[in-house]
Amino acid sequence: MKNFKTQLLLLCGAVLCGGSLFAQTDGDLPPNAVAGKCYAKCLIPDQYETVTEQILLKEAGSRIEVVPAVYETANEQLLVKEGYKVLEIVPATFTTVEEQIMVKEAGSRLEYVPPVYETVTEQVLVSPATTKWVQGRADRNCLNEDPEKCKVWCLTEVPAQYKTVTKQVLKTPASTREIPIPAEYKTITKAVVQSPASTREREVPAEYKTITKQVLKSPASTREVEIPAEYSTITTQKLVKTGGFTDWVEVLCEAKVTPSKIYEVQQALKAKGYDPGPADNVMGPRTKEALIKFQKDNGLPVGNLNIETLRALGIGK
Repeated sequence: MKNFKTQLLLLCGAVLCGGSLFAQTDGDLPPNAVAGKCYAKCLIPDQYETVTEQILLKEAGSRIEVVPAVYETANEQLLVKEGYKVLEIVPATFTTVEEQIMVKEAGSRLEYVPPVYETVTEQVLVSPATTKWVQGRADRNCLNEDPEKCKVWCLTEVPAQYKTVTKQVLKTPASTREIPIPAEYKTITKAVVQSPASTREREVPAEYKTITKQVLKSPASTREVEIPAEYSTITTQKLVKTGGFTDWVEVLCEAKVTPSKIYEVQQALKAKGYDPGPADNVMGPRTKEALIKFQKDNGLPVGNLNIETLRALGIGK
């Protein structure tokens, strides 16, 4: 193994710097070289790609599975006492009212009405009109010698004599009159029936008890369960480009292979999971061994600090 690594390093050891002159034929020089860049022949390994593949381990099938019966909890009302009817007495209701009651009937009484008199003035005849003989003068022409026989007597009227008297005369005779006597009433307060007593029918509901029980929701059955095929995932390396030959590749020129650059390579290899030994800035055997392993694992040109390897390690030129 050590001899193989040495051969690889020797194989890539012949470095050609662009712009330098070598006594070689054009067939031994890298084509399309760029001035200022260095090239070396390195082993080009086979190039693989990782392929993930599913392989059948067990064909798909099926199995019969028993599905147990499913029960659910249900609440049920159980009659413990039937409903019935009862008669209830509805008492009478009363309201208070005021009422006038007669304590003495109406009547009448007779009242004496005295006579009514009025004062009148009346001429009372004291003596009626009469006549009387009044002796007058003797008639001068009397022929009788007896003077007595010559007297003249005149019959004169004596007017009636009256006396004014005042008297009470009956205007309205005595009488009686009927005076009505109104009935006498008294206000009393009393309770009267507003609604009479009655009966009513009342429903007494039935009494129930809640019990919990398990009821069948779905009966037991069978079902066919599909058993999927079993596969195994394997990862294989698929050859995409055949190597095993040497070819010119761009490498880091010798002037640029500085201790600091080697230190970067050692740190990058360690970060990728490879063991380059101590970070001592020297391209020692362990660093070379780790570098070759990294190049092989990643399908890179093997045998030198070529530009592809630096790029894969994340290191600039």
